[in-house]
Amino acid sequence: MIRVLLADDQPLIRSGFRALLDAEDDIEVVAEAGDGRQGVALARRHLPDIALLDIRMPGADGIEATRHITADPALASVHVVILTNYGLDEYVFEALRAGAAGFLVKDIQPEDFLHAVRVAARGDALLAPSITRKLIDRYVTQPPRPRAGALLIGLTNREREAVALVARGLSNDQIAARMVISPVTAKTHVNRAMTKLRARDRAQLVIAAYESGLVTPG
Repeated sequence: MIRVLLADDQPLIRSGFRALLDAEDDIEVVAEAGDGRQGVALARRHLPDIALLDIRMPGADGIEATRHITADPALASVHVVILTNYGLDEYVFEALRAGAAGFLVKDIQPEDFLHAVRVAARGDALLAPSITRKLIDRYVTQPPRPRAGALLIGLTNREREAVALVARGLSNDQIAARMVISPVTAKTHVNRAMTKLRARDRAQLVIAAYESGLVTPG
């Protein structure tokens, strides 16, 4: 059972998402919050698998809530997915750097939304296609960041290769096939890279790969 926390300041939107999620046999909404501060408190109380946070809420917004959740070792198993009406802006970058596992635009189709929740529950990075395209476009116009590049120095060549393939959107099984190694070894390379880069999840590996210049759009 995938346990979900919903945090949005609009009750109608919360009820719509809840009805959609609760209709599934493998998903349960365990709590609802009207702002980010309450969302963090409920995350600590219920330890959901997924925290669906609206990016802009009164009091504490989705970014601040994400920072509190990802900074708490007791919430290490909680995957944060940001909900937004706005597409790509600085909020997206800040939330990803804060540790969000991904982004969904609120006009997503119901079947895509449910699939996304299941993907996030597996620990995979999750970005709506419209945001992914804009994210890549953003990196076309920005030079690599030296600070991020320096972080990659501690990776082995195989770990760098695995990170680059994660940034291309490949799963561990696909990475294994591309690198001609076992899926277990592929997972080990990815996990070790995450540890060395202090990345909470695969989404942060993607950000590091693009910011460092390890991969480039196209």
